[in-house]
Amino acid sequence: FTGDGAGDLLYPTLIINGLASGNYARHPKDGIKLNGVRITNAVRCVPPGNKPTTAEINTCRPFLVDEIRALKSLRVILALGKIAHDAVLTATGLRKAAHKFSHNSHHPLPNSLILVDSYHCSRYNVNTRRLTPKMFTEVFETVKRLR
Repeated sequence: FTGDGAGDLLYPTLIINGLASGNYARHPKDGIKLNGVRITNAVRCVPPGNKPTTAEINTCRPFLVDEIRALKSLRVILALGKIAHDAVLTATGLRKAAHKFSHNSHHPLPNSLILVDSYHCSRYNVNTRRLTPKMFTEVFETVKRLR
């Protein structure tokens, strides 16, 4: 998300909520430090049109499964968007139909994990006001309460 429009909302929100420190400056050496947070992607490449295909999502799933398994202190997963939501459900062996995506909702996962949903913090969602900074902060308040 560094240098991407989504980072313009994500990193300041992390900082405001005490989950990161530093000053976000849109480049990898801006000194942002995450506090008890890890950022990963359900799809590890930037697909054409920024909309991953089913094949790309399926190809990247083993990386997501491995990442979830490797994080022994993981308690809450925040999915930014429905693609991430669905990828986490599939990676943890759950049916998507039983866990509908809904902004600022949460779902129990295996191994006492919790999935929290948010609209993606893309520039499009912010510009159309589908996601406001206040709405995004409320999601992080939910994450902090559940962890």
